[in-house]
Amino acid sequence: MAQPSSIDRVGAVALDFFEFAGSLAAFGLRVLVDAFRPPYEPGEIARHVCQFGLRSMPLILSSGFAIGIVLSMHTRATLARFGAEAMIPAGLAVALIRETGPLTAGLLVSGRVGAGIGAEIGAMRVTEQIDALEAAAVDAFKYLAVTRVIACVIVMPLLTIMMDFAGILGGFVAEAVVSGMSWQLYFERSFIYLDYSDLIPATLKTMVFGYLIAVVASYLGFTTTRGTEGVGDASTRSVVMASILIILSDVILVKIIFFFYPQAPA
Repeated sequence: MAQPSSIDRVGAVALDFFEFAGSLAAFGLRVLVDAFRPPYEPGEIARHVCQFGLRSMPLILSSGFAIGIVLSMHTRATLARFGAEAMIPAGLAVALIRETGPLTAGLLVSGRVGAGIGAEIGAMRVTEQIDALEAAAVDAFKYLAVTRVIACVIVMPLLTIMMDFAGILGGFVAEAVVSGMSWQLYFERSFIYLDYSDLIPATLKTMVFGYLIAVVASYLGFTTTRGTEGVGDASTRSVVMASILIILSDVILVKIIFFFYPQAPA
């Protein structure tokens, strides 16, 4: 039997990719439709909001604080060459709120929440718990996937705001240690060049990040095979794919925000 040529192998890979992309897109569209269709499962959504939000806060706050310190040191090293140390608070705040905070929060939540969703739903799939829910006349898709997507969309902007202000606080600590700047002066300079057009679009775009994280992780969990090995694979792939989609979508969202707010790209 003849071995498949390189073209055949490339074609097979391309077909598998488009099949996967189409299935994932259909899954995501079904989530959007079912999110507006009763029953709405508010109790389950609230439980996931607490699970995703409260348990992610230590990671978000500590990471934001550390990023603020690092950005402050790098910003000082750059602006000191031009004698513009007074611009350090404003430069740090603009960088954090417009881009660094939202993107970093999305990637961190992708690693923590996305992996958990993929592993949890994947384990339910391989142990036939999803089949048991459906046998009990429960809409497993809405109960397991839609509720998690809604919860993730809700918590992402909140976690992003926490990361932004934790980063600004970290920058203040670094600046206070180096220059002794007072907190009143630091925060006054931090927000002098910021407007709602900087904060709101950059924060709201993380709702898209939350949607992508939960949809990808839920889809991979629902399609898990090969037992416990498949559960681990679903968890790993959830993090990798969600992170890639967040970065790609961020490029698109930045262009959209820049189109509507040309003076304040996010």
